[in-house]
Amino acid sequence: MDLVKENVEEAVACSLPAALEVVGERWSFLILRDAFNGIRHFEEFQSTMGIARNILANRLGRLVTNGILSRKSMTEDRRKIEYCLTDKGAALLPVVVSLRQWAEEWEVNGPSTIVLVDELHRQPVRKIGLYSVDGRELSLQDLCWASAKNVRSLRHLQEAQAA
Repeated sequence: MDLVKENVEEAVACSLPAALEVVGERWSFLILRDAFNGIRHFEEFQSTMGIARNILANRLGRLVTNGILSRKSMTEDRRKIEYCLTDKGAALLPVVVSLRQWAEEWEVNGPSTIVLVDELHRQPVRKIGLYSVDGRELSLQDLCWASAKNVRSLRHLQEAQAA
């Protein structure tokens, strides 16, 4: 198997550590899972996950601080707090779904008891993958790293295709 190797000097600037600082631990992913499923209140998160209250408070606070969730008081009861996904948090959906799909294939030997489906067709969503600008699904052997300054932007390529 070929490896996709980064230049050591450029790898230091990799964005993966920044992402892991924000959501790179178990409880944060489970909070995100629950938020994607409509959970909004501290007590609901706590009861669905069985997480200790102090750990939940800490993780919710970090997700709010990092702009993944927003925190606001409910209008009908100012003492009750609602946690909602921000646009930044909602953008993590493919990451969470991809990790779940990976676990179903490699760790738990099959699909979960509930399956994510397209609401319109009621069919399971396709496995998340990597795709080229022309729509080809890519494998590890199709990839390499390149300096960003030497790569035309995806937007630039999409504009050229549309013309």
